[in-house]
Amino acid sequence: MPKEPKIVIGWKEWCAFPDLGLPAIKAKVDTGAKTSCLHAYDIQTFTKDGLKFVRFKVHPLQKNDVLEVECSAPLSDYRNVTSSNGEREERYVIKTPMILNEKTIETEVSLTSRHQMTFRMLLGRDAISQAEFIVDPSKDFLLGEMLNAQILYE
Repeated sequence: MPKEPKIVIGWKEWCAFPDLGLPAIKAKVDTGAKTSCLHAYDIQTFTKDGLKFVRFKVHPLQKNDVLEVECSAPLSDYRNVTSSNGEREERYVIKTPMILNEKTIETEVSLTSRHQMTFRMLLGRDAISQAEFIVDPSKDFLLGEMLNAQILYE
């Protein structure tokens, strides 16, 4: 049986996190980051049915601090992450389904404030390799551009 051809993605793409109520979030593809990272704030842990969860808020769209989505997910880990500027930070990590194009993968995502960053999401190399994507850094939105993502949140 022939192998399915690999999907090529650009340096930025749209993705979704259905279990978090995030139908569209623009991600910067970052092969230098091991774990994917989502902009989150007001992060709190809580226990439900004996399991640890994390509750947080997200501004999913760039340049829009009005739209706010409250999310919760089982807590997968709490680990030290070195950011791109070399600072070490302890971050909560969740495992959640992520959709890129028509491909769904269960991926780890660390949570941290990215309010000063252009992108609310970084797609790290663990997710890229798990989905078996190939990155073309000279292109963007190879999976399709979304001109009005705001509509998906109304």
